[in-house]
Amino acid sequence: MKIKEIIVVEGKDDTVAIQRAVNADTIETNGSAVSPATIEKIKHAQEKRGVIIFTDPDYPGERIRKIVSEAVPGCRHAFVQKKDALPKSGRGIGVEHASPNVIRESLKEAHLLDVDQAEIISKEDLIDAGLIGSPQSKDRRIALGEKLRIGYTNGKQLQKRLRMFNIQKEEFKKALMEIIQEEEHA
Repeated sequence: MKIKEIIVVEGKDDTVAIQRAVNADTIETNGSAVSPATIEKIKHAQEKRGVIIFTDPDYPGERIRKIVSEAVPGCRHAFVQKKDALPKSGRGIGVEHASPNVIRESLKEAHLLDVDQAEIISKEDLIDAGLIGSPQSKDRRIALGEKLRIGYTNGKQLQKRLRMFNIQKEEFKKALMEIIQEEEHA
């Protein structure tokens, strides 16, 4: 599988994992302090071939994603679920631990964020769905992020992420129903 866009990752181990899964070029941020030179490289890549941001499903990864997407509009976003980013042994979490199949699926499902998208799912919808303000909210947000392939967000960021990924109400309701059914059968 050949990827036209250049993939932004955190480090060398991520590049190795990506190249095991697909034929692609990467730009490494080398940590969450993304340098101005790296931002310029990513801007140039976006102009020439397009960019997919593919960072770890943790706080530093989300921080890098936010820095790059604010500095370089129009990037697509790929996410790996936390459960797929855990090492077989040892500590840590990251893209480098994901299997080639998981990486390929994540890249196939990469989304373009639309920051100007109108609000489709209201804060009240999120409260009614138990995604904000209830004891199971965090677990439900984790499950929703996995089902919709938009990554994990806290309660404050969820509505914005749903809007940015242009998640429609029907898609949202379907994922929520699946989550509720899974909770009932757990």
